[in-house]
Amino acid sequence: MIVFFSFSTYNKMWAHAHLDLTSLLTQEMPEMPPPLEKDRVVFFQRVATLYVRYVQIFRRLESGYDQMVHPQKRRILRQLLDGVMGRVLELKNEMVDKESSEYHYMDDIIQDLKLTPADIEIPIPKYFINERAKVLQERGQILSAILDRMGLQTKPMTAVMRPLSMEEAIKLIQVSERARQGRLRAKFMREIRRDEERQRRAKERGTVVADLDQAATRIQKVWKGFIQRKKTRKEREDEMIFIGMALGPQHIKPCPATVAARSTEEHRKHRQREHEQEYQMALVSVKDKLREVEGPDMRETMKDQIRQWFIECHDLTGTFPEYPDEEDGGSAVIFAEKTPKQLQEELAAQEAEKENAQKSKDKKKEKKKTDKGKKGKEKGKGEEEEEPGLKMAPSAFLPEVANNHKIYKTVWQNRDESTNFNQKHVEELIKEEKRKEIESEIRVQVDELMREELKNLRLAVDRDAGTKGKGGKKTKKGKKSGKKKKKEKDLTPDRTIQSLYQELVEQGILKQAEKVTLDEYFGDYSYLGTTLRQTDIEPMPSLSDVRQVISLYAILPLGSSVVHEKAPLVKSILLAGPAGVGKKMLVNAICTETGANLFDLSPLNIVGKYPGKSGLQMMLHLVFKVARQLQPSVVWIGEAEKMFYKKVPKDEKELDPKRLKKDLPKILKSIKGEDRVLIVGTSKQPFNGDLKPLCKTYNKIILIPRPDYASRYVIWEQLIQKNGGVITSALNLSSLAKISDGYTQGQIMKVVKAVLTERRIDQLAKKPMTGAEYVVHLAKMDPVFKEEEEAFKSWYAKTPLGKKR
Repeated sequence: MIVFFSFSTYNKMWAHAHLDLTSLLTQEMPEMPPPLEKDRVVFFQRVATLYVRYVQIFRRLESGYDQMVHPQKRRILRQLLDGVMGRVLELKNEMVDKESSEYHYMDDIIQDLKLTPADIEIPIPKYFINERAKVLQERGQILSAILDRMGLQTKPMTAVMRPLSMEEAIKLIQVSERARQGRLRAKFMREIRRDEERQRRAKERGTVVADLDQAATRIQKVWKGFIQRKKTRKEREDEMIFIGMALGPQHIKPCPATVAARSTEEHRKHRQREHEQEYQMALVSVKDKLREVEGPDMRETMKDQIRQWFIECHDLTGTFPEYPDEEDGGSAVIFAEKTPKQLQEELAAQEAEKENAQKSKDKKKEKKKTDKGKKGKEKGKGEEEEEPGLKMAPSAFLPEVANNHKIYKTVWQNRDESTNFNQKHVEELIKEEKRKEIESEIRVQVDELMREELKNLRLAVDRDAGTKGKGGKKTKKGKKSGKKKKKEKDLTPDRTIQSLYQELVEQGILKQAEKVTLDEYFGDYSYLGTTLRQTDIEPMPSLSDVRQVISLYAILPLGSSVVHEKAPLVKSILLAGPAGVGKKMLVNAICTETGANLFDLSPLNIVGKYPGKSGLQMMLHLVFKVARQLQPSVVWIGEAEKMFYKKVPKDEKELDPKRLKKDLPKILKSIKGEDRVLIVGTSKQPFNGDLKPLCKTYNKIILIPRPDYASRYVIWEQLIQKNGGVITSALNLSSLAKISDGYTQGQIMKVVKAVLTERRIDQLAKKPMTGAEYVVHLAKMDPVFKEEEEAFKSWYAKTPLGKKR
């Protein structure tokens, strides 16, 4: 029943996604183009609504693709998922262009669609990692082996044991023995003092030994008080659980339903792998069978049809036709629904078009020259009297989404699957697909034979007529004019990628990323964003907004090659913000979520490595060659502002921080859509660098602020629980979040770790935590002062997008 429930549920989810797509495609691809919108605010609202609705479809498709086991459904679903993902990125790019801001606030749209902020969170598709699990595991093992040989791999404490000398061993034993004797003496003295105190109290009361009844009453009183307090505490906890103000024990421990769900998920993954293997085997076996059974008939049918075409053309025109080239489709053109005369005319027209192509190009060049003078005169005569209107840029993903939507409606929407309980592949669909492949393969072979046959027919007819056959040679197409692109010189042609990979690891440039997911970057939604913008106040983004932007600009394009190739290309990102806001954590999260390699080209990390100009070229060549071959890859540049110093400080001149300044922009130009390589810079003092080259190097500049109240509340709660703490009524999280205004996530993490030691965690049952314990450690740190925050704001206002805003 579980299997049936799961596949029917995700089929419904898939169907609902297509239902929403129907209305969206009607809106985005209308039969008649609507009038252009001139109001920028109205246009932005329309784009934002489309964005939110596509995100909803994206969430459903991602869940469906992850859970479905039917191999053919998963294929069509994957194509649609990539298409919708790409469309989300296009709409995001459109919103940034129209609103001139990386962050958007859509409270009114969310409210109208009856959604919550969690519903517009960008999901990270699980297939980014799941479908590359084996490759990532092998790569991780190679990296671990290299680090082990270098002695850099972190080992457990039990494995690191240093033999003690005799003096050290004796000293250790003496210290332990003296401590043991001291504890015993303290225990004896405590007992002696307790006895003396008891005897003193007895003398004051005038009786040496208490009465038995009085002693029993006293014991009963203490015991009843203890039981009543325990009972009251339990009733209080039950009441809090009942009114929803506290979690019950069933939520803390894994409940049977959770365990069952995990087991079902593992079983489903196993079935996905099994069904995929069966499907791949079926693709080969069905194709071989069709080629054997239907191949000969296809070949003979094609030959008969082509011969018939020869005869019909000869009867109508008196000559045999020219055989279509392979580039034009070969004999596939013949099988279109056209008469031989129409086909002959069409082929003649195509040749005429090719001959006239060059002439039309020359005419266009002459026109451009004459038009340039006219346009120059017309400029400045009040041409821009009225704004032409706003429209969205053409989409590279919409046709693909529409095509997949059409396939779903024709193939899957009304298909009866009552007999396919196990959700295995449908052989009929494989036959339809492979029949077309076999037909195209056989057509190529038949075309070669029929060209020879047509040549022989012409010779025979010409021989009978007593005339020499005309040379049927076609003039070769002129070579395309234009300069050849200069190929990049390979500095390491004789070396394998494995050896280059090992060298970069040994040099400390290729590093192992920390296992951090984007979900661990805690932060809440900005609930006042729209209100502040309506009153002409630019709000600082929340950590939830930062998380969304990182997903859209970094994780989704790096995870999917289809999306990266067609979506608006983001080659580099700069993460700017105060120390401790989680910039490096985000870099590690990008690598973890996409399975990307991490290359560290920070100025401090490359000091003394590959010296000289030739050495620098070799280093960059190695990094980007390995990055492209083992993509996706992230190239991290810490303290990115140092590369663009206006004047290098005296104490940093030896480090040569501006070493990459000239070469990095050249490398950026060479990154294409098929290269899933992202350069991520991080900076805590971006205002120390020259702004103009910094903005040219980094496509996107993302300002990460200190956390707001809502985010701080979530951070305190999550970090305390994650580090073994228990939140009770004694700890007022709201006050703690208010007091910690100005402090960053990194500082809060340090405070939590300082308070929640092993000893303090052991005492939690008897002594609950209070806010005062955290405030003591918090007071020792400096927060992000208003001056620093204003410096970041004013710096960002000078960036291209900040100026535009």
